[in-house]
Amino acid sequence: MACDKNPEKITKMFDEISSYYDQMNNLISLGTHYVIKKIALQNLKIRKNSYILDLCCGTGDFTQIISKIAPESRVIGLDNSVEMLKLAKMKNPQKVFMQGDCTSLPFMENEFDFITIGFGLRNVENRKKAQSEIYRTLKQSGKFLHLDFGRHGFGGKIFDFIVVLMTKIFKLNSGNYLYLLKSKNEYPEPDELIKEFETQGFKLLKRQDFLFGAVSYQIFEKFYREK
Repeated sequence: MACDKNPEKITKMFDEISSYYDQMNNLISLGTHYVIKKIALQNLKIRKNSYILDLCCGTGDFTQIISKIAPESRVIGLDNSVEMLKLAKMKNPQKVFMQGDCTSLPFMENEFDFITIGFGLRNVENRKKAQSEIYRTLKQSGKFLHLDFGRHGFGGKIFDFIVVLMTKIFKLNSGNYLYLLKSKNEYPEPDELIKEFETQGFKLLKRQDFLFGAVSYQIFEKFYREK
């Protein structure tokens, strides 16, 4: 049975885990998640004074890294979870954050130079609608960064074991983290996702895998799409 990704249910789950979300990310990834995010954003090659949208921004890690590597850029972080946004604002007090749905973005066409989404698209019920909205709001030849879990192989099995172990050690809500494992294992592998994005009108520029393929990022460029 597929994961239930009803937007209200997903938002409630992230509100509930927000207080220990960052700590668990550090433990589960053995401290590697922030390094991987930084490498991915550095390879996006953000230009000065760019306008950037960080979708499913969570607690604001991407925004924090962007502010360091491209301080002249303007960044908007968007997420459905109010509790996660509170933490994002604490990390990035000078940045703009807003509650919103990535399948119905409140922005004009061709508005952003760069759009990023890290470990978020996996939780979206209508993934193709989100991809379409990313395409719509990104400028022509704009760049899009997608970062999430990768291949369902050896590295993924190690991650599964670590997650189960941590939930038992810290006595966390196992339901929330079992969802994490299920959503990860149901999520398309990078090769399939790349085809989805290319169907929307994106062209793959770069892909890099980490941790035996368990995590992967892809950078795309927006090309003109016939209507």
